[in-house]
Amino acid sequence: MILATLFIAILAVLVWNLFGSAISGIEQITPAELTRLMNRENAVVIDVRSQELFSKGHILNARNIPEADLQSRHKELDKLKSNPMVACCDSGVSSPKMARSLKAMGYEKIYVLKGGIHAWQNANLPLTRNT
Repeated sequence: MILATLFIAILAVLVWNLFGSAISGIEQITPAELTRLMNRENAVVIDVRSQELFSKGHILNARNIPEADLQSRHKELDKLKSNPMVACCDSGVSSPKMARSLKAMGYEKIYVLKGGIHAWQNANLPLTRNT
């Protein structure tokens, strides 16, 4: 009984990982795709990590808006509503929640950086620090 329950739970997590973005309507993109969006379509990168992690290094021109601050700071993004928006976090686990919140607020072109900042660094792409 325990093994069957564990099997079903693992199967559900696997299905969610494979089809979760299709179900939620939010596409996950690679660091290369993010670079293209930033260069060609002026994509806005929203870093959902804490201020401390953000200050240690972030994607150039990223905005640090943690999930808890979205309701109070969403007006910062309203003027950029027509631009693609890409949510990112450390590993790509917590940013989909921000992406879903943005989608619910009426933003249309919402993406998640697959693998987060770790994937960005693994692709040998630079991080910047505010000085």
